[in-house]
Amino acid sequence: MGFQQLIEKVTAAEQTLEAHGRSVGANLRQTRSAWHAAWTPGRVLVAGLASGFLVGHGRLISKLGGSNVLQLGVGFANLITGGMKAASAQFSHMQAAASQGMQVAADVPAMASNDRTENETLRQHHEKLRRDGLV
Repeated sequence: MGFQQLIEKVTAAEQTLEAHGRSVGANLRQTRSAWHAAWTPGRVLVAGLASGFLVGHGRLISKLGGSNVLQLGVGFANLITGGMKAASAQFSHMQAAASQGMQVAADVPAMASNDRTENETLRQHHEKLRRDGLV
């Protein structure tokens, strides 16, 4: 295989990767908009009333394990939203780096410090809720 053929093969692979990245970005945006559209005010109200009834109805919650069920639900929701935020931030960072011709690996420490700051904020919020007896 000649050098020119290798260059053409790499170019084709780069174009395929960029197309896949655009496709993933479009799918992520569509999923996010569908998720937000699904949470209409009526559904939020019904979900709040239903969860309030379940929390207020002590016998059912105690059979399921008390406040551990609530903690599990909150943790799961935070995991999902945090993952979606991280994925969208990483994708937008990769797009910006690709459009500017920069290397993505050069800015990884900056992203890690932002994640640490966000994690510290979440930890402080959780500690406040725990001290107030809400978690």
